[in-house]
This record gives sequence, structure tokens and C-alpha cells, in this order.
Amino acid sequence: MRLRQKTNRIAPTLTRKQRKLNRVPNEAHDYFKSITPVDTGNARRRTRLQGETIKANYPYATPLDNGYSKQAPNGMSEPTIDFIQDLVKRILGK
Repeated sequence: MRLRQKTNRIAPTLTRKQRKLNRVPNEAHDYFKSITPVDTGNARRRTRLQGETIKANYPYATPLDNGYSKQAPNGMSEPTIDFIQDLVKRILGK
């Protein structure tokens, strides 16, 4: 098979994978918010995505992330990191 034919088959696959990878920050943000404990809803409301960074903009973010709440004994960051790693493995087919 000639190189050009192989490239023509690979490029669409790479494009699809790149589109999926581009969605990872949004999916991670959605997941982070979904596992954020709820009392008044303030923590979920004030969690934002800035670029590719999840910002938990409330004074008690650190205690919540350290497992202060029984609703999220593992916090939110570590489970989100695990979620991202699993998602990227699925996208890349590993």
C-alpha cells in the first residue's frame, strides 16, 4: 500500500480522536460538578471552567476537596483525574 493511501485512512481517525479530546475539559468539568456535594447548591453553581482549568470559586472548596463532606469522601479532584485518565484511554483506544 502506498504512503498516500495510508495517510488518507489515518487522517480521518486522527481528526475524530482530536475532536473527542477537545471535549475532555468540558466533560471533566461536568463530572467534577456532578460529584460536588450539595447543601445549598452554591458549590456547584460557583464551579466554572476557565479555558481548560476547573475553578472552584468558593471559600470551602479545599475542605470539600479534602473529603470534609460525607457526600464526597474522596473529594472531587482525585476522582476527576481518574475520570479524565479513563476517558483519554477510551478515546485513544488503549
